[in-house]
Amino acid sequence: MKNLARELIVTPDSKAKLSDIDPADTHGVNKAMGRERLERNCERLSVMQYLLYAEARRSLLVVLQGIDAGGKDGTIKHVMSGMNPQGVSVNAFKVPEGAEKRHDYLWRVHQAVPEYGKIGIFNRSHYEDVLVVRVHGLAPKSVWSKRYDQINDFERMLADNDVRIVKFLLYISKEEQAKRFRERLEDKSKNWKFSMADIKEREYWDQYMEAYEEMLRRCSTEKAPWYVIPANRKWFRNLAVSEIVLHTLEGMDLKFPKATVDLSGIQFE
Repeated sequence: MKNLARELIVTPDSKAKLSDIDPADTHGVNKAMGRERLERNCERLSVMQYLLYAEARRSLLVVLQGIDAGGKDGTIKHVMSGMNPQGVSVNAFKVPEGAEKRHDYLWRVHQAVPEYGKIGIFNRSHYEDVLVVRVHGLAPKSVWSKRYDQINDFERMLADNDVRIVKFLLYISKEEQAKRFRERLEDKSKNWKFSMADIKEREYWDQYMEAYEEMLRRCSTEKAPWYVIPANRKWFRNLAVSEIVLHTLEGMDLKFPKATVDLSGIQFE
């Protein structure tokens, strides 16, 4: 199988163009092979999470971004389901409210960064402040345009303090989004997920694509890389994310800590 971490990464300073990426691409992997590989990856992820928790000196932050119906919830469900919930936190960043509105835009984000030994998952993130804020003009360009460098500095600080960061843009086509919206209308168990605001947001599709591209170009760094995941096919989306998270954890060279006492003379009667 191809190395998906290498295939899907946005290299620093690359001229990322989403129109050059096929959101239905599976990089030569068929569905049966992908599901089998995903199952093995999830088993291995459980082992690596245990190692991370035991070592308790570093943490992993997984950032998920994507257009409405891109599959952020599904990715969390299918990729992270085998992990011990005691060692995983999930935070969804919606419109700021209360105290969040009385602080800088990174304040609520920093509070949600996972503690050492744990994995944190952001369902949307600080990048909303260069996406929806930009697209809807919630702040002037003179404000949001400075945030790319601020975010890079923030993520560099986290990385320098033993927080490993991996970021995923779940990329679907406009046609696939419409299909998923129709499914929400037709399936009564999914009606609650549908919002008229989702239809309104489709009018801004091109503006969002431009915002995503600049986000990728400006904020994919060596210490906090972006990966664009072709996400039209849900099984491939899950496989690719699991593969890259596993690749990241294995690259951390995690080790069990040494015992704090001499165990050789301990006996039980």
